[in-house]
Amino acid sequence: MTYHNVFTHQKDRVYSQPHFFVLSKGNNSGKPLKEPCPNCFVILVKTEEEAENLYWIALSLWKSKFWYQHLVGSVIPFLRLQEFKSNFRDKVLQIYKEHKKHTENVEKLKKLESLSTIYSKNLDTIERLKAAILHYYL
Repeated sequence: MTYHNVFTHQKDRVYSQPHFFVLSKGNNSGKPLKEPCPNCFVILVKTEEEAENLYWIALSLWKSKFWYQHLVGSVIPFLRLQEFKSNFRDKVLQIYKEHKKHTENVEKLKKLESLSTIYSKNLDTIERLKAAILHYYL
């Protein structure tokens, strides 16, 4: 079992423990972040390995739109801290029951993420080359 604390991030606060951030306002609420922003929660853990595991769990919950059902607010939707804490903890406990499968999935996701980065760089290069060739006709 992993130990983690969730708090509202305060501007200019420095954290000594391993941590990551989760967006708390807007349509992307629940999205994990490596860098802080004004409207986010911070998740503090004891080790970098735990931070990595929890980051990927948070990313999978956000990608699967798990947090949409928990958003409140009529103009700018947001996640309540207590609701985020309880639901995130429940999901972490559920996923850690099959920890081996989770670690295998994380490794697969990391490989896919690196491939995605490579492909997006290649597509960007192709678009720039096409623009350079088309610029010839001007």
